[in-house]
Amino acid sequence: METLTHYTQDRKAALNLSGRFSDNQNRAELRQTLTEVLENLTKNKLRIKIPKNAGMLQKLPNMHYHFKPEVFFQMEGITHFKFPEGKIEVHPGELCIIPSGLPHMEHVESDRCGNFRNLVVGYYSNTVSMHFAFEKDDGRPEIEKIEFFDAPDLENFVSLCDNLTKVYHTDSPAKSYVISGVLTALLGWYINLVEQGANAINQDVGKVFKTKWIVREEISNPKLNVKSIADRLQCSADYLSHLFHQETGEKLVHYIQRMRVKGAIYALETTSLYVSEIAWATGYTDAAYFAKVFKKFMGMTPNDYRQSLDRNHQREESIPKTVYFDREDFSHGTPANTETTTQASA
Repeated sequence: METLTHYTQDRKAALNLSGRFSDNQNRAELRQTLTEVLENLTKNKLRIKIPKNAGMLQKLPNMHYHFKPEVFFQMEGITHFKFPEGKIEVHPGELCIIPSGLPHMEHVESDRCGNFRNLVVGYYSNTVSMHFAFEKDDGRPEIEKIEFFDAPDLENFVSLCDNLTKVYHTDSPAKSYVISGVLTALLGWYINLVEQGANAINQDVGKVFKTKWIVREEISNPKLNVKSIADRLQCSADYLSHLFHQETGEKLVHYIQRMRVKGAIYALETTSLYVSEIAWATGYTDAAYFAKVFKKFMGMTPNDYRQSLDRNHQREESIPKTVYFDREDFSHGTPANTETTTQASA
């Protein structure tokens, strides 16, 4: 398997002391890497690995999860992933998708020449993030430089990744064609973002985008608050709150709560976890307070919301499948030869 991109020691030496390219160099490398991944896919040279979606939203020692999927493109070295059920090694020239809500642990390993590099794509708050990572020390990955791209149609990206996860673990005869088609569309959209969406949002990434990224990374941490984010960004909490509200029109406290509620909605819709477990998974140590915040945003308690999902499902099942001029048909349809065969048997 060919590596996605080859890096010499001289090129690595060109990085400055913080390990970051300039914005133009970084976007050029993003474009080049994604194009190479797409070309490898079209030549059937791209190996894809997706773990099973088991143990969703569990808080496990040394593991973390996100409410939206992540995509990893391995360039040099190896990324070792550990999940509640099983492990995966991602080698150069391979792509790995971590499903939404799946707890995982990452450990990276440099190759024989001491090289490690991968490209990571994440989703949050109508934004796509892309960053290259290197091995900092003791097998821990570290971000070189992160780029943010405005993506108002973010749910389309998430849906493509979710569908890839589902199809990957089925035995459909057309499985390879579906995976190739969906992944081609996903990579094409990534390239379009880098080509068209970079200039507007990367002129001033600023603390607001970094704040949103931190919220995404730490959403299940009960200690996440305005002060903890401000400390990481080396500014005062008052300044960060004012800046965030000025740029987004939303208070930062409100944004953190909204993202937690959004994660809780995902958990209510996709898992059978107890409400208390969902509260813990979204960063609330007090289930009663979680229910109060949820009701403030949704107008109903988490239990009521889950019951409304069941009612909506039952309502959909009560809708006729076909409506004729003089009748309604609730069946899923009858093969054309069934009636003839029945009459002949009679």
